[in-house]
Amino acid sequence: MQPKKGIHYGTALLSLMLASSLALTACGGSGGGNGSNGNAANGGNAANGNASGGNGANGAADGSGAADAGGTNDGGNAAPAEKTTIEFWANQFENTTNDWFKKWVAEFNKSQDAVEVKIQIVPGDAWAQKMKAAQAAGKAPDLYTMNYGSIANSAKLAQIQPLDGLIDGGKFDDVYDNIKDFVSAQGKFYAYPMLVEPSAVLYYRKDLYEKAGLDPEKPPATWDELLANGKKLTEKGIFGLGTGGNAGDIGWSSWGLQYGAAGHLALTDDWSKADVLNDGYRAVVDFYANAYKSGIMPKQPLAGYTDMAPFGQGKLAQQVNGSWGIGQLRNDYKTLLDKVGVAPMPSKDGDPSATTATLGGWSLVVDGKSKHAQQAATFIGYLLAGDPNIMIDFFKTAQFSKFSPRKSVDEAMKADPAASQDPWRALIAEKVIPFAKAEPIYPYDVSLAVSTAIESAMKGTDTEKALEKADKDINDFIAKSKLAGTNPKQAQQ
Repeated sequence: MQPKKGIHYGTALLSLMLASSLALTACGGSGGGNGSNGNAANGGNAANGNASGGNGANGAADGSGAADAGGTNDGGNAAPAEKTTIEFWANQFENTTNDWFKKWVAEFNKSQDAVEVKIQIVPGDAWAQKMKAAQAAGKAPDLYTMNYGSIANSAKLAQIQPLDGLIDGGKFDDVYDNIKDFVSAQGKFYAYPMLVEPSAVLYYRKDLYEKAGLDPEKPPATWDELLANGKKLTEKGIFGLGTGGNAGDIGWSSWGLQYGAAGHLALTDDWSKADVLNDGYRAVVDFYANAYKSGIMPKQPLAGYTDMAPFGQGKLAQQVNGSWGIGQLRNDYKTLLDKVGVAPMPSKDGDPSATTATLGGWSLVVDGKSKHAQQAATFIGYLLAGDPNIMIDFFKTAQFSKFSPRKSVDEAMKADPAASQDPWRALIAEKVIPFAKAEPIYPYDVSLAVSTAIESAMKGTDTEKALEKADKDINDFIAKSKLAGTNPKQAQQ
């Protein structure tokens, strides 16, 4: 999902910039089930089916059916009280996503008599200033979208409220285990996840594989195989491999490879020192350097990492990109689709369970000072944690280029013809997402030091010297910014 005005689909750079700023400035129960999709139940007063008997305005988090937000518990005989108004800000994403938000806000508002949600779509380049001004004036929205990289720091600063007790805890049991950590901090859940997007997937031209004598049904499993294929595929006017070709893109697009090769990212867990002078990071640097020096990569990037245009235009035979690339190919290069192969990004040694991608994505949170936290959480439960068909509707609009963090949604997709018959969706859901890791929440300066080392080695600097400079730059940044000991995730343990 891509916020407008240049923020990339995977949200990584936005996540880390926001996290850096923050770091340095410091639903239903298991009962009756009639309201599981937000339709009125037993008198029409249930907001999202949280009430076990469906009689309450939006049901208590424990499923007891206790009324709130002006609802009653008398079977719907009493007239409903005036609706509570909830302000909801959503980042401006693709038009299809903006329309999806508006559609389901309207459906929620029609489904019950207790809560009225008012949505405002905010452009990405205006978000930070608008939110800061609203918070300073005490007029922040009740709920809003938030990327995963910002959650822990926002929780630490009490800018968002925990959802424990506001949303039925069973709803979080539906979230995949490796994604629960994305939305938790200080031992509590502070957000409900909407989607995940793997940062690295391999796209390749099957017809060019055949032309080069390669088996299109056997994509590379190791980095060496990927580079070897790239050499065979490179010819006049076509490069054998495209991936992040400058420090800005490599800074975040290489996180998955760093995890897979080194087993960790560039800082120690307590953020007290750099952790890049090891064989894992040497391997990552060498991978990029070898790809560049071999001539299979363009000397200058043909486009930003998130853009599939060079591949769609036939200038790249293989391209590493995020899952969002599927949407661009299906929307802009329809005649090419039967020639496209999709595979997990190869790992260093061919281990299919090794991490090669991080997961960016978005969630909904309740503002730390909201006076209507329960009602805001009720809407979150309806939209993101309720009827799986609501989220299936979203993933269809996204051309199945985004993926569900919920088990029940994936299970329901098996019965949906469009979803169940999509081989690319199935491949990424089964072979990439289960092994992917969360994006780091430390300041992006750290990632930029690593990517600068990679770029330097690509242009001829010795790998060891490049990493030694990164090590020094990171440790200098830690000292200057007093970063040591400030990891909000470690603070909760």
